[in-house]
Amino acid sequence: MSDPVYFVLGLLFLLQAKHLFADFYLQTALMLRDRGRYMHVGRFYHAGIHGAGSLIAFVLMGVPFGLALTVSAIEWAVHFHIDWAKGVWSDRSGHGPDQAGYWRAFGVDQALHQWTYLVMAWAVLP
Repeated sequence: MSDPVYFVLGLLFLLQAKHLFADFYLQTALMLRDRGRYMHVGRFYHAGIHGAGSLIAFVLMGVPFGLALTVSAIEWAVHFHIDWAKGVWSDRSGHGPDQAGYWRAFGVDQALHQWTYLVMAWAVLP
């Protein structure tokens, strides 16, 4: 795709669709428990689904495979740490879905993931 605007819009669409499925449809009980523990296998898997989905999006958009793999691996690490930080905050605050603090943390978490996608799109611009 030669037009950078169409490239970025197409890539962001794919990354956001991936995010919808990875964060809201493909999480298992293992991925959802013990979120505040750093070395947590569920978070490894969850971030791995995000990284794999991003790799697919990059390949579909024609990003060279080596670059796509590198950026996807970095996303895995960033996603892992964003979710871990939210888990630690949630454990310490004790907020549940019926409290505003829960939704503020959820909003910050989602914004950080979306901002990550903007940086990723910039990093792979042809």
